[in-house]
Amino acid sequence: MAMASMLAACGPAAVPGGIASVEALQARGSLIVLTLEGPTSYMAGEDGPSGYEVDLVRAFAGHLGVEAHFETRPSITALTAALAAGEGDIAAAGLTVTPSREAHMVFGPAYKTVTEQLVCHAGGPVPTTVDDLGRARIVVLSGSSYLETLQALPARDDGLHWTERHAGSAMPLLEAVDAGEFDCTIADSHLADFARRRHPDLVVAMDLTGEQSLAWAYSSRIEGLGDTMTAWFRQIHDGDLLERLDETWFGQFGDFNYVDVSSFIDRVETRLPRYEDWFEAAAEQTSFDWDLLAAQAYQESHWNPDAVSDTGVRGLMMLTLSTAERVGIDDRTDPRQSIEGGATYLEDLYQRVPDSVTGEDRVWFALAAYNVGMGHMYDARALAEQQGLDKDSWDDLASVLPLLSDPAHYRGLRYGYARGQEPVRYVQKVREYRALLNAQPL
Repeated sequence: MAMASMLAACGPAAVPGGIASVEALQARGSLIVLTLEGPTSYMAGEDGPSGYEVDLVRAFAGHLGVEAHFETRPSITALTAALAAGEGDIAAAGLTVTPSREAHMVFGPAYKTVTEQLVCHAGGPVPTTVDDLGRARIVVLSGSSYLETLQALPARDDGLHWTERHAGSAMPLLEAVDAGEFDCTIADSHLADFARRRHPDLVVAMDLTGEQSLAWAYSSRIEGLGDTMTAWFRQIHDGDLLERLDETWFGQFGDFNYVDVSSFIDRVETRLPRYEDWFEAAAEQTSFDWDLLAAQAYQESHWNPDAVSDTGVRGLMMLTLSTAERVGIDDRTDPRQSIEGGATYLEDLYQRVPDSVTGEDRVWFALAAYNVGMGHMYDARALAEQQGLDKDSWDDLASVLPLLSDPAHYRGLRYGYARGQEPVRYVQKVREYRALLNAQPL
């Protein structure tokens, strides 16, 4: 049903401008959210909208005890005008807090800091100083903080000029630069990083600002909304919600490697489609999402069913012969069997992780055990405890696992020597590939 129809069905009380307090908003049962379309903010889909802002808003709406209803606007200018006109309760679209915006908008607490970066195509002019900007054909998002940054540059006569374009985010402009329509554009650092995982020929030429805050704007007509928002953000800053969202949408990309990213994008198009249904089927039988299993398989074999190592592990999920027998697989080179067997083995490890390890830490623990063995993971827990660290925290385990190759430490442990740096790198690469996979327009 169209958003306008849903709002009309709620009656007069559903008009955002008619809500005067948080209590009235809760009585209405909905939070009207104005946003912009973009790959990390809001994307419509068959199963409903998705995006970083969508997930964050839904968490806040859940805190209020209401449902989030999203309305997109075509540009930042239209978005801010709609909020001012009372067409929504909040505007959640990765908005940078700037002095000019604060003059006519009310912002909640910051939830992320970013840097504005000049992003260019590697095959054209790549200015590395402000004085060189006149060499490039620059396109900039109309109504954005990026435009404000360019406008704030000192007056000059070196030919600096730019083209403005309306869009929901900087992504279409980044794509235009990748296609060679322009030399450079400006984007927030997290979006630039995301875009380079789709378009590896993009390069970050330089930072144009220091750190800036992203925040939601909200309707000052709703009494108590700002205080409620402030209290909630204080709570989630103390928790792990923002960290988990960063993990899902932006984080764990690692250092940019052109060859690795380019190869991955090529294999997403040429290899993954053969196996995607089997990853999804395996995920339904386990505790994992299909993209995690796919990312693990890429780390294991680069989605090559004929892969084999010097130690005799083979197949898409690189199973040992004994592991294959244990999970009922008779042909390790059969992709479907390998995926099913690898997922079953990972699930078994996941269930054997101590109950005190929870959340994503439990997933990383199981992945590390897939690589190095459960016994060595138990040793790492013992070592972490000896050093006064949290044996249930993956971050703490990752700090002690490399010590399993040090005689001063492994001689006193039950399972002895292990190349402890390998499971740390293994988990990191799976997380990177999962983030890369989620960055692709599948």
